[in-house]
Amino acid sequence: MDATALARSLLEPVPAHRTAGIQVLRAVDCAAEVALDTPYALTNVIGSLHSSGLIALLDAAGLAAVVAAVEAPGEFDGVVPLGAAATVEFLAPARGRLVASCALGESARRALREVLSGAGDRARLATAAEIRDATGAVVCRGGFDWSVRRIPRA
Repeated sequence: MDATALARSLLEPVPAHRTAGIQVLRAVDCAAEVALDTPYALTNVIGSLHSSGLIALLDAAGLAAVVAAVEAPGEFDGVVPLGAAATVEFLAPARGRLVASCALGESARRALREVLSGAGDRARLATAAEIRDATGAVVCRGGFDWSVRRIPRA
């Protein structure tokens, strides 16, 4: 299912994402791409996107991939993914238009399907994403460990 519109509606209003100008480009079949144009207000002393902006972009890519695992409308209702740990590898200055991509691995897909299908109410999974600049160079890699749960309906 194409969950791009759903991912946009859930992620773009998040204050940190909105501040950075993060846009969901695509969220389909457990894979996602998000982007931003490096805002001057979030640059570091060398004019590169600050580490906090890079982490926000990695976070958004992972979240969009999680949302992209839905197979039917309504499956994400009440689902709450929370980051439990993060790793980041800074490879090069991150300037200009940056695109982060993330695709869920098979174990993450299986764990998430349990929650989305209603067979379980909690899952732990990991995402890995990379950020490329406008030349296609990888400027940052990172991963998040997620705790995903479904909030019981009243």
